Amino acid sequence: MINKTLFLTYFYLFIYILLSSGVILYNKWVLSPKYFNFPLPITLTMIHMGFSGAVAFLLIRVFKVVSPVKMTFEIYATSVVPISAFFASSLWFGNTAYLHISVAFIQMLKALMPVATFIMAVLCGTDKARCDVFLNMLLVSVGVVISSYGEIHFNIVGTVYQVTGIFAEALRLVLTQVLLQKKGLTLNPITSLYYIAPCSFVFLFVPWYLLEKPTMEVSQIQFNFWIFFSNALCALALNFSIFLVIGRTGAVTIRVAGVLKDWILIALSTVIFPESTITGLNIIGYAIALCGVVMYNYIKVKDVRASQLPAESLPDRITKDWKFEKKSSDIFVPDNISDNEGSIGGNGSASDINIDEEAPLIPSSRLSHIGRTQLTNHATGK
Repeated sequence: MINKTLFLTYFYLFIYILLSSGVILYNKWVLSPKYFNFPLPITLTMIHMGFSGAVAFLLIRVFKVVSPVKMTFEIYATSVVPISAFFASSLWFGNTAYLHISVAFIQMLKALMPVATFIMAVLCGTDKARCDVFLNMLLVSVGVVISSYGEIHFNIVGTVYQVTGIFAEALRLVLTQVLLQKKGLTLNPITSLYYIAPCSFVFLFVPWYLLEKPTMEVSQIQFNFWIFFSNALCALALNFSIFLVIGRTGAVTIRVAGVLKDWILIALSTVIFPESTITGLNIIGYAIALCGVVMYNYIKVKDVRASQLPAESLPDRITKDWKFEKKSSDIFVPDNISDNEGSIGGNGSASDINIDEEAPLIPSSRLSHIGRTQLTNHATGK
């Protein structure tokens, strides 16, 4: 008989991969002039933000599923506002890229995410430059350059939008660590949406008013309520599925699932969108970049385990390492990522954070109560 816990773990992983791939393909279908023909990425992003903020408001203020955190005006103005600005920018630029380049090429460019986050973390002083990590980042960058060179329908505008969105998201992750976590403020997925989504909506209003509102007035833009409602619902569900996955799996499992999702998405995109052509050079470049990402993940997982385990003899450490990896519900704490009960775990940097750019908001608080308890038991040797 299949173990129930193991079944739920793989079920949540399946849901995460399904939703993550589905949201990306759905966004591409909605925005592409060849399909649904709604070439207004800022408007689509604002719909996501408005829907997410409204749901979070209902869960907190009406149904009282969770309690709001103690948010002062100073913290909101100096922390939430700048984080929301970069978050809105990352979604705006990332969604705009769908108008110019293929889903497959976008996924290949996203291999640059660890590079961008590491650079921003070093510049902001939350991480230190290391030779081994630098070599990994160099390998990833070389792979992405090769993949870009092999892209048949290479578009400089779409590439710039996507890379800019990646660096904006990387800066948001670093700012979350610097501005929120070091002030002792922790947000779970619902409270993150409650505070950040409305602020992001306001930031997006300015470029929407200047860039997309005039277009909507002079062109015939079709609006289907059920299309946009289901699209926003999928994006919101993805945000919560990531939280469930991180609450039940270990570091290696999460990262392998992310790599598997990228390959599946690249393959699916070529089937659903026939104009997406993949060349041999694309695959070679992405494989090289992926090797760098895998090596980087290995280094970071090893660093996190070393920081969690007390000083002990080598045999004991090997035994505990094996137990740590074997438990399906063990939690990977990526650098000062706080749990939803208010405590903070890990001693690393924002460059360890594994994110999914398609979620409405990947909160900085990504550990369940079970995960926090297990992490505490590891630290105390229980």
